[in-house]
Amino acid sequence: MRLKRLTLAVALTAMWLSASAQQPTTLRLTLEEAQRYAVEHNASMQNADLEVKKAEADRWKTLSSMLPSVKAGYDYQNMCGYKMEMHMGPTSINIPMDPTGNLSVTASMAVNGAMIVATMMQNIAIEMSDITRRQTEQTTRSNVKNVYVSILVMERTVGLLDSSLANMERLAETSQESVNVGAAEQVDADKLQVQVASLRSSINSTRRSLQALRNTMLLQLGAEVDAQLELTTAMEDILNVEDAARLLGKGFDITKNYNYQLLEQSEKLAKKQVTLAWMDFSPTLSAYYQYSKKFHYGETGMDMTPPNMVGASISVPLLTTGTRVAGVKSAKIAYEESVNSRKQAEDGLKVQYNQLSYDLATALETYDIQSRNLELTQRVFTNVTEKYRYGRASSLEVTTASTDIITAQSNYIQAVMNVVSAQIALENLLNN
Repeated sequence: MRLKRLTLAVALTAMWLSASAQQPTTLRLTLEEAQRYAVEHNASMQNADLEVKKAEADRWKTLSSMLPSVKAGYDYQNMCGYKMEMHMGPTSINIPMDPTGNLSVTASMAVNGAMIVATMMQNIAIEMSDITRRQTEQTTRSNVKNVYVSILVMERTVGLLDSSLANMERLAETSQESVNVGAAEQVDADKLQVQVASLRSSINSTRRSLQALRNTMLLQLGAEVDAQLELTTAMEDILNVEDAARLLGKGFDITKNYNYQLLEQSEKLAKKQVTLAWMDFSPTLSAYYQYSKKFHYGETGMDMTPPNMVGASISVPLLTTGTRVAGVKSAKIAYEESVNSRKQAEDGLKVQYNQLSYDLATALETYDIQSRNLELTQRVFTNVTEKYRYGRASSLEVTTASTDIITAQSNYIQAVMNVVSAQIALENLLNN
């Protein structure tokens, strides 16, 4: 009996553990938590971090080429019992060739101007990788905010449509009851039923779009694809019209823009390329130290190799049929192109700032208009439905009012998204 109870308990525990393991993870995230989660788990961010580490490793690789290198070797020789014969008149001498071993340790280094300049260029490459990493973080945070707001807006849309559907269903029922008692025409009730079906279709389509946005958010976060999302920041806490308006008067410091910073570093890199081309004319200095020790595995042996040896050399390039001169000229041209590209991009960023400021100002004005329009259409819809209940409005007026409020809701939602998108775009440009 006890064995049966124990077996049953084990089976129930296993079933509970299996069910727990199959339950998807639930992520309850504020906007800030979602952005932080994406920065920590997003694949693009992880790759950007790796690029910085890769650039640092490349710099150490270049530095190590200028540091002394040490190598050791051991050479063993065995003549297999051979004896060297030396004839001196009538006599001859056999000299055994005993096994020998030779230990050598060599330290050497070489430095030229190209190596030094290459190290400086690696420092610029590290800075560029770090700027790219910060830009990727900015983009990741912006994408998360954009999708986060889109989900909240879509949820708000579903709520508004559900409210409209509930009102239309009540009107449709009232209209059908009026038809049943002979107080209204069947065609009026049918029109309202068609409107109800249209609303249900819109709600279903919106719910599918909402699920697609949630899947997009999971990809942005780098979370499990079957995780459940609960977004805890309200849309009103994100959509701050006053903050967006203050952004218009902030001014544009172009040196804070990541794209401009990358162009500046690219220009520095091109300038170093000119210096690197000149370094082809510089000499190469090298030095070495060698220690040798010979071992004799026998009774005889002779060692003529000095145990310590140092040396130094300098090599100067003389004639390469104009290759180095052409390389310097090409590097200078590339540097001039880089300067022109930066200046052109600077003008383009200023124009972009003006355009994004106009876009945000327009979005704020449209949002204000659509907010008031939504409030007005809601009052009109409420008024028409009340009149319809008492027979003072037609079904056509109800249908028109219903269509108007759905259009107003759609316009309001679009206005909200336009404000958020314009604000994010301007914040990214300003690196705010």
